[in-house]
Amino acid sequence: MTLIKSISGIRGTIGGRAGEGLTPIDIVKFTAAYGTIIVKQSGIKKIVVGRDARVSGEMVSNLVIGTLQSIGVDVIDLGLSTTPTVEIAVPLEQAAGGIILTASHNPGQWNALKLLNAKGEFISDAEGQEVLALGESLDFDFSAVEQLGSVHKDYSYLQKHVDAVLALEYVDKEAIKAANFKVALDAVNSTGGTFIPALLDALGVHTIYKIHCEPNGNFPHNPEPLKENLTDLSAAVIENKADLGIAVDPDVDRLVFMMEDGELFGEEYTLVAVADYLLQHKKGNTVSNLSSTRALRDVTKAHGGEYYAAAVGEVNVVTKMKEVDAVIGGEGNGGVIYPASHYGRDALVGVAIFLTHLAKLGKKASEYRASLPQYFMSKNKITLTPELDIDNLLAKMEEKYKNEEHSTIDGLKIDFENEWVHLRKSNTEPIIRIYSEGPTPEAAEQIAQKIIREIEEIIK
Repeated sequence: MTLIKSISGIRGTIGGRAGEGLTPIDIVKFTAAYGTIIVKQSGIKKIVVGRDARVSGEMVSNLVIGTLQSIGVDVIDLGLSTTPTVEIAVPLEQAAGGIILTASHNPGQWNALKLLNAKGEFISDAEGQEVLALGESLDFDFSAVEQLGSVHKDYSYLQKHVDAVLALEYVDKEAIKAANFKVALDAVNSTGGTFIPALLDALGVHTIYKIHCEPNGNFPHNPEPLKENLTDLSAAVIENKADLGIAVDPDVDRLVFMMEDGELFGEEYTLVAVADYLLQHKKGNTVSNLSSTRALRDVTKAHGGEYYAAAVGEVNVVTKMKEVDAVIGGEGNGGVIYPASHYGRDALVGVAIFLTHLAKLGKKASEYRASLPQYFMSKNKITLTPELDIDNLLAKMEEKYKNEEHSTIDGLKIDFENEWVHLRKSNTEPIIRIYSEGPTPEAAEQIAQKIIREIEEIIK
């Protein structure tokens, strides 16, 4: 059993002993700690709660909502929702914050508490550490019976979210409708199976081939939207001669497109394509994390803007985006952050902008993909053992490559002339991620394997 407490929230497997998994005791103490701190910050005794469709969601939601009531907080319960929907709801409800119950791309035995501030953005690392410390100390008070919080169920936010996306300046519903797209969708039996079809229908896309769109939490495959997990979507695109395939993760903040030939457009290229369209209309800067493709840098410079890199983690990307006043930003895992909507990864926003772009281009998805800068990424990982000293390992690798351009703002990224490699400890799993990119798949994999061999030598 695993419990991981990080900048990405409190995430763990369901079951086991307290402190070793995401047990009811862990859920209650960290929810109470977060509620106590966030209410003290704002003076507002109201918090928004929403969840993805995973099987443990109802149980976790009951615990979270009851705990918030027990510390005198009124709860706006969105029920089955998405991460970006909760992010939008928090400021609209003028709440102190929000809790999203989702373990994102993790398999069904996982769940998590994602914690938001009053802006509907993820709390900072410092605030997260404060929540963890208070949760472990149990130094908070519960309310007397006459001060218990209330619960208000509000299921209107699906429509509110769709309406907000349609109202964005550079989303062109008429162009999308005229293109008469046929779209296949894999929503891994979570809430994207409700939210994405509602958006597509509102955009005038009426031919939708739904697979795994029943929000029952029974994930039919590993929920991370990677090529090896999307064979059903590929078959549906080809069989139905669809113009496009769409895949989202369980909480609908990661977005991947599939081309009409059944091949992936590339999760790294979701953000690149959206940026390519928006920067044609509004000049400015872009941001992605250190593990994202160089293609965003190339596209940004081609449109006269500047590209900036941030540490991995949505809160880090958002902080850098605000610092450089970015027009668009996000992460190479299919996460699109569009400030004109809100500072959070939002698959609904990404779908609407991408479809607008494709409709106006009048090209097949594969034709457009071929026109973008061509890079290929290799994503590897090494499972951590408790005795492994990560900091010492990275320090030795940095010394080895001290004469190459490199960054240590998040693990170690080494930039070679034609390739790069990024080594970092995962925020969400007990692994070291080793991402590399090059002008060919072979070049990306070759540099990754070279680095892996060198790491293994150090570990020995």
